[in-house]
Amino acid sequence: MNREELKNILPHRDNMLLLDEAELVDGFATGKLRITGDEWFLKGHFPGEPIVPGVIQCEILAQTVSVCLGDKLPKDALPLFTGLDKVKFKSPVRPGDLFETKCEITRVLEPFYFAKGTGYVNGKVCVSAEFSFAVTTKK
Repeated sequence: MNREELKNILPHRDNMLLLDEAELVDGFATGKLRITGDEWFLKGHFPGEPIVPGVIQCEILAQTVSVCLGDKLPKDALPLFTGLDKVKFKSPVRPGDLFETKCEITRVLEPFYFAKGTGYVNGKVCVSAEFSFAVTTKK
């Protein structure tokens, strides 16, 4: 799915929609984001040495795993992070990189979902994490 199709699943818009494309294959959600160097989060992180912040990498993982729920999410769904665990940053993500993700839901206790994911550049692990989120509704 492209960015427009992702808007049918994710509530994120404009600068906070952090996926260019995603798909669901055999229970795993994969996503891609090309880091151009023009992103708002690179402006001060770090001048002369731009690196995608770790918290943004985790957000990209969370947006990716939402694809696992796809059309199961109600139109007014609002997925909210409830926890991050075992987060490891292994390699920086920089302008020009194609950041690719692979995520899966590991357990469900509605409205809570537990997941794990990994982010890569050129097949090299940049981030791995376990995380949880709750699906609520927009007010």
